[in-house]
Amino acid sequence: MSFTSVEIVIIALIFTWIGFVRTGLGFGGAVIGLPILMLVGGSPIDWLPIIGIHLLFFSSITLSNSLKQVDWSYLKKSIPWILPAKIVGVIGLLSLPPIVMTVIVYSITSFYAITWILNSQIASEKNWVNRLLLILAGYISGTSLNGGALLVAIYTQNIEVKKLRNTLFVLWFLLVSIKMAAFLMAGVYIDWQFSLLLIPVAGLGHYIGLKVHDQIIENDTKFKRWMGSSLLVVCIIGLLKVFVL
Repeated sequence: MSFTSVEIVIIALIFTWIGFVRTGLGFGGAVIGLPILMLVGGSPIDWLPIIGIHLLFFSSITLSNSLKQVDWSYLKKSIPWILPAKIVGVIGLLSLPPIVMTVIVYSITSFYAITWILNSQIASEKNWVNRLLLILAGYISGTSLNGGALLVAIYTQNIEVKKLRNTLFVLWFLLVSIKMAAFLMAGVYIDWQFSLLLIPVAGLGHYIGLKVHDQIIENDTKFKRWMGSSLLVVCIIGLLKVFVL
């Protein structure tokens, strides 16, 4: 991918926003950033390796002194339901045409945006339903890294708040490691230099997100409603770009 100077500035701002959301909420970097990045250019397979590298880097920093604040018990219970579907999703990402993956990303993100706007509950109190949702989230995570919101909805019901973010970061690290390994084995081009150049701006967002995490959680509904409204507009523009423009 090649970009103009203006586009590079826009991309830098988007990655600052991704870093902010990822640590501010504990999830959502890919959900928020990927649809906007695709408006600038490229397809999911172009941006996911860069987002993946950043997630591995920043989750490692966040967890370096916080592994005691992880719910290892629930993590072990949920992983067997997530991983097989994750692998199937990665295979789909590598085999489906870019335009199909683009439509999938915008469609999934639109669904999340609507649930945030309406403040709807995705998870269920029934264990078998949540297991099905874990499988679905694993598959979505494999295809686009956009399974985070669904996984968060389930994890929130089973993990105390003070351990939620760090438990999610361990999960993200595991899932993204699998995807990055698949990219390398499949010979997917990874622009390491561009990714490393974007780390400082993502780091700025990461730092701000850490500082305001508690305030965001306290105003979770308002923040998600605002974010969902903005995302829905982005997804509509993106889908129009695919089918009309």
